[in-house]
Amino acid sequence: MWKILRQIARNGIRTEPAPQADPDFQSETQRIHQDILDILGQALTIREVDAGSCNGCELEIHAVNNPYYNLEGFGIKFVASPRHADMLLVTGPVSRNMAMALKRTYDAMPAPKLVVAIGDCGRDGGIFGESYACLGGVAKVIPVDLTIPGCPPEPIEILKGILTAVRYGQKKSPR
Repeated sequence: MWKILRQIARNGIRTEPAPQADPDFQSETQRIHQDILDILGQALTIREVDAGSCNGCELEIHAVNNPYYNLEGFGIKFVASPRHADMLLVTGPVSRNMAMALKRTYDAMPAPKLVVAIGDCGRDGGIFGESYACLGGVAKVIPVDLTIPGCPPEPIEILKGILTAVRYGQKKSPR
């Protein structure tokens, strides 16, 4: 241990420099967050369901929550119960084992319900398609308001999709 401490004292702790924020990216993110809050006038709560994905889309959804995008700092939160959710994010193709659970989650949500299918798998089954174990896209089980294409989609595209879904939900049923 002393050897490691001496080496650290001699060389210092080597890390890569912190990323510099791109001003265009920051302004785009700020605009999206402000649009969501202007439309809703309150916080947006989201319930995320993995219906059988490879977890690539979940990694990007978690990236939306990191300090770089700071989703929670703008009043958009993920909740554990569908009874408290305004929006349902669904990733992956719907496996036969998850079809009933996804339907029950959708039924437990209060109206108005917004459903966003994330990724190519959520859209149409992606590389998994339809098979003995997989029903295909989310729209085959529950109604979908918006799909965000990509394998996986980038976090900024997920933010834009959330904004689009909120705008659609406002037209569909104003609060």
